[in-house]
Amino acid sequence: MQTILSLGNALNQGTARGSAVGFRLDSLLKLTETRARNNKMTLMHYLCKVLADKLPELLDFSKDLPSLEPASKIQLKFLAEEMQAISKGLEKVVQELSISESDGPVSANFHKILKEFLRFAEAEVRSLASLYSGVGRNVDALILYFGEDPARCPFEQVVSTMLNFVRLFNKAHDENCKQLEIEMRKAAESDKSKIGVSQGSESLLSATIGSGDVK
Repeated sequence: MQTILSLGNALNQGTARGSAVGFRLDSLLKLTETRARNNKMTLMHYLCKVLADKLPELLDFSKDLPSLEPASKIQLKFLAEEMQAISKGLEKVVQELSISESDGPVSANFHKILKEFLRFAEAEVRSLASLYSGVGRNVDALILYFGEDPARCPFEQVVSTMLNFVRLFNKAHDENCKQLEIEMRKAAESDKSKIGVSQGSESLLSATIGSGDVK
């Protein structure tokens, strides 16, 4: 992120945006929209090239984010709905337990079993509620880490943006590597051709000298 910010400030040097202290997260996806004059290299390609030259250890940063793709499938809205449904279900069990107390000896065994289940269920729901609260705090912390407002930038958007950025970054890096291979192959072929021409000239000169044609 710091490299991207520095790159952006360098490109915007001399303008009002040339001394930015941060950027919007969705700006990461716009790196593929800015192209060089030849229309082949994008700012994403240039970023990968800079990192390859200066900080090659960062090129595989996506390996540090193994949970990014699974996280992109999580919908916090559905988690909230599930948590609410579980809580309401527990309330109904509590109500059923209260009703069974006045049903007489016929419901005594049922009341005992339900009471034992409720003791277990309440502990499980408390644990689940604690985990859910922790998820909410971690989500807010993640969004704030990227400089966004949790009230305006939902978790799903943050994860989706990061996942798309990783894919675009890896694609650009792969394209850079392939382009470099092509250029190296062309350079090798060019050197080989030059050597061939040079050797041919030397052979011709030697043959001419040997025949006594050169005076």
